[in-house]
Amino acid sequence: MTPPLLPGLRPPDAGAPHYELHACRHSGSDLELSIWQLPAPASPHLKVPVRIAGLRGRNLALIEHRVLRTLARGRIDLGGLPFAQQRAASLDEDLALSLGLLFRVLAPMRNRDFMRAVADGIEAMGREEAAYWLGMTMYRKYPRRVLSALRMLLVDPKAAA
Repeated sequence: MTPPLLPGLRPPDAGAPHYELHACRHSGSDLELSIWQLPAPASPHLKVPVRIAGLRGRNLALIEHRVLRTLARGRIDLGGLPFAQQRAASLDEDLALSLGLLFRVLAPMRNRDFMRAVADGIEAMGREEAAYWLGMTMYRKYPRRVLSALRMLLVDPKAAA
């Protein structure tokens, strides 16, 4: 069953892959966001929706303001999201790639300073670079190694000392 739509939903382009943001507020400030790729003519290999990435809890709370600002630029408002209900909004490809990569890289991280550095680096990435890294993390045999390499590239070693 498809969740109800958020305000700002726009019809996807027929020649591009289709992505959705699923949002669910579990309690007061416990928000869960996940990115899904939907079957479309541009991606004939997909028969069912595929979860790209998701983030919830402390790690999302640390970057929630960035994500909400990015979503606002895409005209998606999560302001009136009721408790325990899932909502969906269509995402354009650029937004889905950057948020999907951001969620995948930040999910296992614990150090706040490193998380901030990684988020800054992913925000600064171009569309092609984000697509490259997301593809590497999704379709490689050992995606954890790719995620680890990306974290090492984005974290300044001098900041750790």
